[in-house]
Amino acid sequence: MINHQPVAVGLGELLWDMLPKGKQIGGAPFNFARHCNQLGLEGFPVSQIGIDELGNEIVSLLKDWGITPDFVSRDPHHKTGTVNIRLDDQGKPKYEIRDDAAWDYIQHNLLLEQLAPKVDIVCFGTLAQRSDASRSTIYSFLDRMSSNAIKLFDVNLRQHFYSIRSIEASLERASILKLSNEELPVLKTAFSLSGSVEVQLSELKNRFELKLIAYTRGAEGSLLIDDSGTDDHPGTTITTIDTIGAGDSFSATLCAGLLQELPLASLNENANQVAAYVCSQRGATPALPESIVKNVSHSRSSVPKI
Repeated sequence: MINHQPVAVGLGELLWDMLPKGKQIGGAPFNFARHCNQLGLEGFPVSQIGIDELGNEIVSLLKDWGITPDFVSRDPHHKTGTVNIRLDDQGKPKYEIRDDAAWDYIQHNLLLEQLAPKVDIVCFGTLAQRSDASRSTIYSFLDRMSSNAIKLFDVNLRQHFYSIRSIEASLERASILKLSNEELPVLKTAFSLSGSVEVQLSELKNRFELKLIAYTRGAEGSLLIDDSGTDDHPGTTITTIDTIGAGDSFSATLCAGLLQELPLASLNENANQVAAYVCSQRGATPALPESIVKNVSHSRSSVPKI
């Protein structure tokens, strides 16, 4: 690892998105790490892949992109994960996620024990928690991290692969919650929330002692809430190709901005700008243009407490 850069980990699934026009490396935690890497952080995945050709291709591409594969374990018993993706007329994806993939068996080991306290930012979700093995490893990793680290929980509900118990356990470990307008109703029911959207989010923030909540609404922008107040962004008008990875790029840009201690309005503007660009391209992790990177990338070595 490069010691002078803040370390950002995507913790969870690492797989192939099988798209209509070919396959691309995916999984929300990987997408997050890849975008962090583009934005000046040292981003990389913590996951598990098979000892197979699909796994070999992932390792090769990670190295080509300058992303360390050192924390991606190889599993001799389970195959590298794949997800079949169909896009509707608005570019919105429909996922068919294969069961019993290598990332369902992420092993807690000495390497991860040593890594966790050194990590400045982690992004994790519910999907990799569908299995006991990976869920246990994720919690162990989070519990070994510094209390000053940014722990972003992206609810990221997929098919039936989540439980209210895992959502609650994740919220108890997180400092930041990122969720969408499609996911809030699930949490509203689970935690008996009431009132306006802002009131519901504030109740979640207070109940789980969160530092920040990022609530995304697709093309209609996003709402950020922290102790200083709120910022509501109307969204950025673009021609959408597909929306895969837009939320992950939003999360990565948000975290890069937090390291610079940017105000809510700037965090929201930058995150919407990057997410809109991702929506205008094919796939989850397109190369970001220099103009965007220069505007929103991390440029300081200090890591604030959050």
